[in-house]
Amino acid sequence: MTSFMIQAHEGRQIPTSWKSDPDCIFCRIIKGETPAFRVYEDDKVIAILDILPLRTGHTLVIPKIHCSRVSELPIEFAAAGGIAVTKVSHALAEALDNTALNVVCNQEYAQAVPHVHYHIIPAPSHTTGSHLASTLSKSDKSDRRTRPLTEKEMHQREWEARNELDDEEATSLVQKIRARL
Repeated sequence: MTSFMIQAHEGRQIPTSWKSDPDCIFCRIIKGETPAFRVYEDDKVIAILDILPLRTGHTLVIPKIHCSRVSELPIEFAAAGGIAVTKVSHALAEALDNTALNVVCNQEYAQAVPHVHYHIIPAPSHTTGSHLASTLSKSDKSDRRTRPLTEKEMHQREWEARNELDDEEATSLVQKIRARL
């Protein structure tokens, strides 16, 4: 999560529903009430493609227990989450031919869904190119020859470049990842 996004959450009150929420989107996905592109599943966790991915392959690993804080996650679900993060990261890296990944888990601060989940986010790859280049104007591109993007500019552009998950691309990617699990 980028610093400008995190700052938006400073000082906010944490809703009491974070302890238990029958309308939790992740709980609904786990129960099969809401569709998702499932990449991996066992008795303790699921892994799904993010519906608003930062980059192609952005995957969420979600424990099958409603718990809003990773610090309160029962140990058996934490262990299963760690195993799933490793398995899915390996399969995702192979499927995308890109070993550069970020793994993130927020707790309250900058947490959008009050259910523990781990983001596995492929980093931009020099072989596949970054979609950021397409967001730069001609003057920006020429300026980048002498001045690289600042970290804040890079994060801002990445956030702005997010698009909803495309069903066809998601189906193809799920097949590639599952084939490597």
